[in-house]
Amino acid sequence: MSRNDNISMSVIRRLPRYYRFLSELNEQNIDKISSTKLAEIMNVTASQVRQDLNCFGGFGQQGYGYSVSQLKEEIQNILGLNNNYKAILIGAGNLGKAVAKHMNFEKLGFELIACFDCNEEKVGKKLNNLTIMHDSLLDEFCQNNKINTAFLCIPRVCVENVLDKLYGYGIKNYWNFSHYDIARKYSDTLVENVHLSDSLMTLCYKMNNRDKIL
Repeated sequence: MSRNDNISMSVIRRLPRYYRFLSELNEQNIDKISSTKLAEIMNVTASQVRQDLNCFGGFGQQGYGYSVSQLKEEIQNILGLNNNYKAILIGAGNLGKAVAKHMNFEKLGFELIACFDCNEEKVGKKLNNLTIMHDSLLDEFCQNNKINTAFLCIPRVCVENVLDKLYGYGIKNYWNFSHYDIARKYSDTLVENVHLSDSLMTLCYKMNNRDKIL
């Protein structure tokens, strides 16, 4: 399978949507789908679907379309969802608890193996199948375990000290809910920032400009 080393982030960000919709089609026992039908589901053009998928090789057959199960598996491999990256969660407050309880990490390429918090009232309690540990144990835990990534569910003002420690442990991949600009401080990190407020403000804009958008 040929690959393009200069794939745009806009294409990369559509891949999880392809995977999600293909998974739904697979659960409905749909065997094949045309680029036109897949484009309708994705709310893009058929040309865009073909361009996106051609970045990673040719998956379809002219006159047949795409095998749903095969394309789902190919995108799963491209996304690396079978890598089982070891992750730790920093912050077991309301947001951290919601993330831990409602994300099916095993199907998304990760294994959550520990969670930490500085609040003594939370330490020792269970979060799913994990016992919340005090963040003073981070050093020992990270030395004894190979951690690929950290999920940061702590306030922005708390991040810098924790980040310096995590980076010192060799952790350079972050799912960041904190709004702290990690990549600005450590340019060799890979960061996916999650801004729920930005998403909600985008919805507010759309509602405020409904006549222009629809």
